[in-house]
Amino acid sequence: MNNKTDLPKIIPIFPLSNFIFFPNSSIPLNIFEKRYIQMVDESMKKDRVIGMIQPKKTFVDEIPNLYSVGSLGKITNFKETKDGRYLITLDGITRFRILSEVENTKLYRECEVKYDEYKDDLLLDNKKESHNNLNKIFNDLKILFEKQGYMIDWENLKNQSFDKTINTISMASPFSLEEKQVLLEANNSLNRKEKLEQILITYLTDYSNITTLQ
Repeated sequence: MNNKTDLPKIIPIFPLSNFIFFPNSSIPLNIFEKRYIQMVDESMKKDRVIGMIQPKKTFVDEIPNLYSVGSLGKITNFKETKDGRYLITLDGITRFRILSEVENTKLYRECEVKYDEYKDDLLLDNKKESHNNLNKIFNDLKILFEKQGYMIDWENLKNQSFDKTINTISMASPFSLEEKQVLLEANNSLNRKEKLEQILITYLTDYSNITTLQ
């Protein structure tokens, strides 16, 4: 599954609020709801892919609307626990855009999707960007994380590629679901870096104003 012609047009959807992930990144998932147990079972029998996407804010008990852009991942590790949970690892392949939701009789949702806008996600990015360009983001994030009680391995971040560093920060940062969606939909890592800087400015400005008022 290394080009967009191999990618399925209809995919199972796993809505997860305030969570994004990117191509060439890996995430562990703990699957315990019956509908998503079914989803993983059926995915493992076919192409092992799952679409991760953020649901929009909604009222309790309503079926949430979905954002239009999410990420397709492939199950690369699977383990069943004694109490029936599934521990899986999902490796990001490419982003997708939802065309429509597919009616089905399954416990989980499925959507028809397209990948054309994100064909570059399938390419290896060999551009070398200096981590020196991230010094301001690192400094601003350290202030934000310290104020919110978050911990992150900064040294490990600096040992990753520029793209992976930007994507890891985007995934780990305590931003709103709307802000995370903006980061997910950014055209590329440089554009995502610019949006990160803009979002961080608003957070640090808010903290500065609170400190001043006190």
